[in-house]
Amino acid sequence: MRHVADIPHPDLKITLLAWNGKYLLKLEKGMLEQTYKVSELDLVGGDEEMRQLLDDTFVAAAVRRFADMRDDLQAALERHDLL
Repeated sequence: MRHVADIPHPDLKITLLAWNGKYLLKLEKGMLEQTYKVSELDLVGGDEEMRQLLDDTFVAAAVRRFADMRDDLQAALERHDLL
């Protein structure tokens, strides 16, 4: 796996990786992680096109998804008395 870039963001840790013919866009917030894979063949502009995906709409949706993920995990932990 090749590290391509760390992309600055105030709320998330964003890492761009390349592996096995794909770009991996990894977003992290606390203990949670989202990874998006895109074939290198789909991006004629390379990693610059991957960076374009990180527009305000995409990032806002990812942040909302992190909140949902946190809530889902919390609910499961409570259902099973694991807190």
